[in-house]
Amino acid sequence: QVQLVESGGGLVQPGGSLRLSCAASGRISSINTMGWSRQAPGKQRELVATISRLGSTDYADSVVGRFTISRDNANNTAYLQMNSLKPADTAVYYCHAHANLGYGAAYTAWGQGTQVTVSS
Repeated sequence: QVQLVESGGGLVQPGGSLRLSCAASGRISSINTMGWSRQAPGKQRELVATISRLGSTDYADSVVGRFTISRDNANNTAYLQMNSLKPADTAVYYCHAHANLGYGAAYTAWGQGTQVTVSS
């Protein structure tokens, strides 16, 4: 009922910046918290940042002060601004949305992922 499409990944030098976008469609009104996760080769997927419907945010310790998550309700889009990028940030980044369908039912929608590579 909710579809997510990420964009904005690519190759960037250490210390550079990228801005990821996540466009949501479908049953938009059911979305509560949105967020970004990432997965590097051979590692577990880790939560990077979340943002609630009203704008409350949380970040992983590894990205605090460098990454900023935001949300544009008018365009049904979430963003992840990534500054001061490090090689350790290299991963596939996934957008997700927690949807509440009512009647006690909920599920998580996931995007297809976008590759971020930080290298000289």
